[in-house]
Amino acid sequence: MEADWEVEIGGGAAVIEAEWPGWIDLRKQPERASEIAEAAGFAALGRLLTALNGPESPWWTSKCDLWQEETGELACYVDLLPLEGRVFAEWQQAESFCRAYVALLAGAGLPEHGARADDLETSVDLVIRAAVAGEAEGFGITAYLSAGSTADGAAALAAAMDAFADAVALVASPAEGSSKLQ
Repeated sequence: MEADWEVEIGGGAAVIEAEWPGWIDLRKQPERASEIAEAAGFAALGRLLTALNGPESPWWTSKCDLWQEETGELACYVDLLPLEGRVFAEWQQAESFCRAYVALLAGAGLPEHGARADDLETSVDLVIRAAVAGEAEGFGITAYLSAGSTADGAAALAAAMDAFADAVALVASPAEGSSKLQ
């Protein structure tokens, strides 16, 4: 799996509007993941959302989407925010997570799903953005996951989603500031 990150702040860049009308708080009601159309139509996205919003996770999600590009590439995005503080107070906190996550993928690899994801032309791009969650203003991360236009793009994207969830669990929570692998 290829991984990279970038910062898109200001100058008309997209803003994560976390608690939008229709938002479902999957931390409080994980069983409602099936009500999200994209997750209901693609089980791997439902698993990813459930993992990111799980009781052991230092994260919560606010939006997601799933689509197929004209090139045949299958892709999705998930807006990811830290549980503690509802947003990152400083963009450098989000940067620290992104650097650790990309380093993890570039290093020893991932348990279980990592090898499969590596074999299937998958990628994850983390984009740090301004974010608003209720009264909290700061920064969040939009994670874009994609699978090349292989014969089984759905299986490749599912493997990428599973690997992403595994890797996020191995990187420290935003408050800890270091990798759980250290």
